Amino acid sequence: MAPRAASKLPAGYKEDASKGPMLRFEESLPRLPVPSLEETAKRYLKSLHPLLSESEFEQSTKAVQEFLQPGGQGEALQSRLLAKRENTKNWIIDWWNDAAYLGYRDPVIPYVSYFYSYRDDRKRRDPAKRAAAISTAVLAFKKQVDEGTLEPEYMRKLPIAMSSYQYMFNYSRIPTKPVDGGKKYDYKKNAHIVVIRKNQFFKVLHEVDGKQLNTAELEAQLRRVYKKAERSAPIGVLTSENRDKWADDRERLIAASSTNLASLEMIESASFVICLDDASPITLEERAHQYWHGDGSNRWFDKPLQFIINDNGTAGFLGEHSMMDGTPTNRLNDTILMQLSTNALDFDATNVRSNLPEPQPIRFTVNKEVQADLDAARQHFDGQFAAHELRVQAYQGYGKGLIKKFKASPDAYVQMIMQLAYHKMFNKSRPTYESIATRRFQMGRTEAARTVSDESVAFCEAMANPNVDAKQCVTLLRKALDAHVKYVGDASDGRGVDRHLFGLKKCLKEGEKVPAVFEDPAFSYSGSWHLSTSQLSSEYLNGWGYSQVIDDGFGLAYMINEHSIQFNVVCKGLGAERMSFYLNEAAGDMRDILLPSLDKPAAKL
Repeated sequence: MAPRAASKLPAGYKEDASKGPMLRFEESLPRLPVPSLEETAKRYLKSLHPLLSESEFEQSTKAVQEFLQPGGQGEALQSRLLAKRENTKNWIIDWWNDAAYLGYRDPVIPYVSYFYSYRDDRKRRDPAKRAAAISTAVLAFKKQVDEGTLEPEYMRKLPIAMSSYQYMFNYSRIPTKPVDGGKKYDYKKNAHIVVIRKNQFFKVLHEVDGKQLNTAELEAQLRRVYKKAERSAPIGVLTSENRDKWADDRERLIAASSTNLASLEMIESASFVICLDDASPITLEERAHQYWHGDGSNRWFDKPLQFIINDNGTAGFLGEHSMMDGTPTNRLNDTILMQLSTNALDFDATNVRSNLPEPQPIRFTVNKEVQADLDAARQHFDGQFAAHELRVQAYQGYGKGLIKKFKASPDAYVQMIMQLAYHKMFNKSRPTYESIATRRFQMGRTEAARTVSDESVAFCEAMANPNVDAKQCVTLLRKALDAHVKYVGDASDGRGVDRHLFGLKKCLKEGEKVPAVFEDPAFSYSGSWHLSTSQLSSEYLNGWGYSQVIDDGFGLAYMINEHSIQFNVVCKGLGAERMSFYLNEAAGDMRDILLPSLDKPAAKL
């Protein structure tokens, strides 16, 4: 992205050159707002209406009205929240990081981590060559982050928070009770990559005598790893455990040998991880499984960046979500894949220094207790993924090019595809979450957009009713699209429902009576995401995904490219294959009712 002159920005945005280019706007970004009680109450009730019966909605309305009483609990909690906002850069960040991520005790894989699947690289089908070229591009990006020269990102032409980039390199999540911690290591003292092959870890320096290794040198080092690696105890599988269990396992691992702590720190301090898998996935589903979890052993799931290269040259990425959302890693991966496809960096260097130190095996001592933990982690991992279903719906009928001709927001349009598909499958609508970035605020992360509306339900029911004609369905679809665009806009502005209600509840003091609005069954139900959805689009990827967030729900990651739409469907026994079918059918149905609105006949499209 090109630098943007400060004079073109609205009043209040100031550049601080002392912070470096990447963080120059950080201190002048606005603080995350606290909406008024009245506007959140109104928006909350509007989101509940399509989900509840008449009597249930009446009960919820009463609870909300009680919460809004002058001088009541709602007013007191709002005052506390406003006071917190005055004294912090972002009133939710510490609560949210703990509650949603670091305090979450289920395993990060499958429930927190997410993956990207790369398109094939015709020039680099050899895995060592591809891993080396990827590493070169990642190191170029890392240099900009470390030195603070990376250009900030912009949303609606305004600069957005770049603070989460500090957790990208030389960082690791670390299991502790009752809340996990994390550690950021000095990049100048830890100029190494961890490479994993056959479960064995290697420390590979990416800088020697103050000079970064070129692609040929990285390739030479990786070939040494391929040659030296021997099947080893699967220490990495411990990171797939429940967080409390992994915290205990880590203590036993450290107690087993004085060298084990040093080995752990070597992994945790690494710039990033390269996983050289002895697998050769072909189909989109095979690739998705490989990048999402693999065999559970040739990984370190606590690292935020893992690049996975298979024996057949296919490649992908796995991200740990706790301190960094998908938008920064999307930029990282898009940048490196663009550079690889255009040969934008010096990937063709041939000189290899003779003084490069050999990759250093990272050794672990395994005693009886550690072996028992490894066996338990393996059993747990196998059980987790035996229970999950995954399907990829790579819809090739059309993409955002045609959607824009329909004069529709591509994101809102695909949200309605998912609503229609779910309604086809279950004959009703249930709570749906769309992740919306709030990075235009200091230290911003995400807000929830509640997709289900009176308008979306009316559209889905009309599509199911053979007595409603296509023209009326289109009218209802337009209203549903408008409603969703409005909610997304509000959420992006920090005026969604979920984070505000979360903050108000967190302001309760110990022993205080819990307001009826939080005890109302609708409060819990409306935040139980039967569809957990998120968009991340790139012409360089052939897929991405993550898990469902409740056992009775689906995880639906989607990409909207120019001529295609792709969904990654994950669930536990609900029927991923059927959902994939209905997504395909819903996309076709919506196209068919909208085609007559175009000037060109359908046959010529």
